[in-house]
Amino acid sequence: MMTVPAAACTSGSISGGGERASACAYRVVFQDRTYQDVANVEFTAGDELGPATVPPCDDTGGQDEAEESEEATTAYAVDGISPEVAVAVGDSPDDVVFVAAYSGDELPPEVQDLVDGS
Repeated sequence: MMTVPAAACTSGSISGGGERASACAYRVVFQDRTYQDVANVEFTAGDELGPATVPPCDDTGGQDEAEESEEATTAYAVDGISPEVAVAVGDSPDDVVFVAAYSGDELPPEVQDLVDGS
């Protein structure tokens, strides 16, 4: 097992015209739950939990979903946190991204504690 600091993907930026450029948040689906990446979290990835998917990005609203397919990845346990709250995803436990199941815009308390402790 390895402690891995997590970094967030960008969710958008301001373009030259002052409008927000479209970009997708990093989302993962594991066991019928959707998770989103969380920045600045130190965690330890544990045992492999099983397959997860990264849904296609539709940031323009006009993409044909048949053209974009979901991407397969692997979910790993995060030491000290239920997989219903957060998992690590990636190709190996040494190369993972920390993702959490949000409740609205709020981080689960267990995840907020990790962020505050980092």
